[in-house]
Amino acid sequence: MKIIFFGTPEYAVPLLETFVNSNHQVVAVVSQPDRPKGRSKKILPTPVKQVALKYNIPVYQYEKIRKDDISEILKIDADLIVTCAYGQILGSNVLFAKKYGVINFHGSLLPKYRGASPIQWALINGEKTTGITVLKSGIGMDDGPVLKSIETKIEDNDNAITLFDKLSELNTHIAIEVLDLIEAGKANFIEQNNELASYCTLLNSDMANLSFSDSCKKIVGLIKGLAIWPTAHISIDGVYFKLYNAKIYSQENYQMYKNGEVVIANNKQGLIIKCNDGLIEITELLPINSKKMSAKSYLNGKTIKVGSIVE
Repeated sequence: MKIIFFGTPEYAVPLLETFVNSNHQVVAVVSQPDRPKGRSKKILPTPVKQVALKYNIPVYQYEKIRKDDISEILKIDADLIVTCAYGQILGSNVLFAKKYGVINFHGSLLPKYRGASPIQWALINGEKTTGITVLKSGIGMDDGPVLKSIETKIEDNDNAITLFDKLSELNTHIAIEVLDLIEAGKANFIEQNNELASYCTLLNSDMANLSFSDSCKKIVGLIKGLAIWPTAHISIDGVYFKLYNAKIYSQENYQMYKNGEVVIANNKQGLIIKCNDGLIEITELLPINSKKMSAKSYLNGKTIKVGSIVE
């Protein structure tokens, strides 16, 4: 079967590679425009584009796919369009352009977490399980009929980085089965229960500004869910840290401490901070002008004063 693959970030790369190395044919790739990256602001091709170029697959990029002239891809001889973390909403001219329409590999167990950033919001909300869903795309937001889904456990030490990797790999487990079912006319799409639907919104940079008057669960969820972007951050005695992982240390109130107060800071117990309803342990951080490390490793050579108030 001939497919056009829509995708942009590293998350979509394993799925594209799986299709390329199958008996199906990727005839074109559509990806977001190249953007400036890193401190140098050098313009780099998207991860999906890089893979497509490696295999000499034509690449098309549109600033706004619903407004730009996309006649080129509409004319391509293809049976199906597959989307995975493309990053733009498709119009009806794309959705109904090919024989089998568009199928999407979505990073949640639909109908829960329709919309943007489902993987991050599962962590922010403290979910214990998540998964991937393959659905047929329509005009609505992730509300099309479902072909396949796989559930997986969210481990205690998972954050957005590890969970993206886990779900990215899950996509590949059913990728070929899905295409084979569609090609053979054996795909059984089941309508979603809209009464159980929930939606998640785009992340924003303000979410990274933590308030330790919030609950332990909320703060840990934000640290985990924002680990890729915008990354939660704090300052302790003038030292700036980005935070990548955390866990609840104790759900006792510890009212003798102030919210945001450093309660413990050593290389044995780690970095423990008071929240509204208990204590959390910061387990992974990145000090300014340094590299990512465990908090215990940081405290091997550096000192954080107990009693300091996090800003």
